[in-house]
Amino acid sequence: MIKRIVWWTAGALMGAGGSTYLQIKFRKAVQAKVAKFTPPSVVGTATGKAKELRGRLGGALTEGRSAMAVRETELRSRLGKRSGAKR
Repeated sequence: MIKRIVWWTAGALMGAGGSTYLQIKFRKAVQAKVAKFTPPSVVGTATGKAKELRGRLGGALTEGRSAMAVRETELRSRLGKRSGAKR
C-alpha cells in the first residue's frame, strides 16, 4: 500500500510540475507573438513596407517614362519620314 501512495504522489507531483512548465512556456510564446502586434511594432512594419513600396513605384515610374520617351522618339521619327516624303 505504501508503494502505491509513493508512486501516486510522485505521479501527481510530476504532472503538476509538467503542467506548470508548459504553462510558463506557453505564456512566453504568447508574449513573444503579442509583442509583434503592439502598436509601435505594427507602425514600424507598416512604415518600412510603405518606404519599400515608394522606392519600387519611383523606379517603375522612372523606367516607364524613359521607355515612353524612347518610343515617342521612335514614333516621331517614323511620322517625320512619312510626312516629309508626302510633301
